[in-house]
Amino acid sequence: MSGLALALGVNFGLLLVLLTLGIIPMPERQPSNATVVDLLPESHSNAAQPSRAASKPDQPVPKPPPIILPVKPTIAPPPKPAEHKQPWIEMTGDQMAAADIRNLPRPDPGEADSEEVGRGPHGEILYAAEWAREPSDAELSGYLPKNAPDGWGLIACKTIPGNRVEDCVELGQSPAGSHLASAVRQAAWQFRVRPPRKGGKSMVGEWVRIRIDYERIGG
Repeated sequence: MSGLALALGVNFGLLLVLLTLGIIPMPERQPSNATVVDLLPESHSNAAQPSRAASKPDQPVPKPPPIILPVKPTIAPPPKPAEHKQPWIEMTGDQMAAADIRNLPRPDPGEADSEEVGRGPHGEILYAAEWAREPSDAELSGYLPKNAPDGWGLIACKTIPGNRVEDCVELGQSPAGSHLASAVRQAAWQFRVRPPRKGGKSMVGEWVRIRIDYERIGG
């Protein structure tokens, strides 16, 4: 057996050497008519086939409708109720006492109505003047003419606020031609004269008659 095996081995080796060297051509392989079926997984076969959607030409994809969010309603605050003013005025006890007509100063019964003494330059009623402050000698002497005689000057003036007068006009003088009325008229801007009164009411804007008497001292 060992000899037979050795002989077979030697022959097989020689055959291989001859085949390798191309001395003995290898038998041609006859084409097979057998059908070969390649079994693939189902997932692989589906992936291999092109999808119908991919085979179609590109088509515009419709845009989804816009999402409209609900508008948050604005709640307007209710209108404030109209403030009803109180029909009265709140006052302290002192204010009420001061407003009491029983505590108001009453007119002095001695302050009678001003005396009417004639008519003014335009026919208005002329009242007798009442001094709030009598003029000083210095206020009068600055307007006296040189060598002025004793006498008097008479003027009419319109009263204005502040116990003052304006728009004065000359009414008369003595002696005639002495210019004493002119001296009184020029000094009148310094006078302080109360406005005339009637029925306890002060009448600013009415006319008053003013007379100044001049007398030389130590003459």
